[in-house]
Amino acid sequence: MIQDHPQVCLFQPEIPQNTGNIGRLCAVTQCRLHLIQPFGFDASDKQLRRAGLDYWPYLDLEVHRSLEDLLSRFQRSEVAFMSKFGKSLYSEMGRKVKLIIFGQETSGLPNYIHAQYSDRCFRLPMFHPEVRSLNLANAVSAVVYHRLEGAGWQSQQSF
Repeated sequence: MIQDHPQVCLFQPEIPQNTGNIGRLCAVTQCRLHLIQPFGFDASDKQLRRAGLDYWPYLDLEVHRSLEDLLSRFQRSEVAFMSKFGKSLYSEMGRKVKLIIFGQETSGLPNYIHAQYSDRCFRLPMFHPEVRSLNLANAVSAVVYHRLEGAGWQSQQSF
């Protein structure tokens, strides 16, 4: 992990392909990935490994039994939750944020998080009223690269 790169957290992820793609994204951007148990799949799932290709050895990964264990490592101002119910846009989360937490693919974040952290919930804009959400891997990618660009990150390589 590079010090000023954001850390990404998936709260109880359900779809192995999304988790694999996000793991690949975190490996290539050198962002730490936190996974909160339980998962909706087996950690040895072939689809998880296939989506992450052979990049798993390069991934800075931590698995946690609860969100509270992870949150205890950060100050409130260093944490942001991504939710379609967020009152503020992702671009307004501020430079102090170190950890960005994404909810489950089918149900998002639990109600207790919205209640307890409503001031820390942010959203990506969605312009079509009939489209419910973005794919989780796409949402994580948009937010991570926005954060890296805001930090003035420059890569020596590109795809």
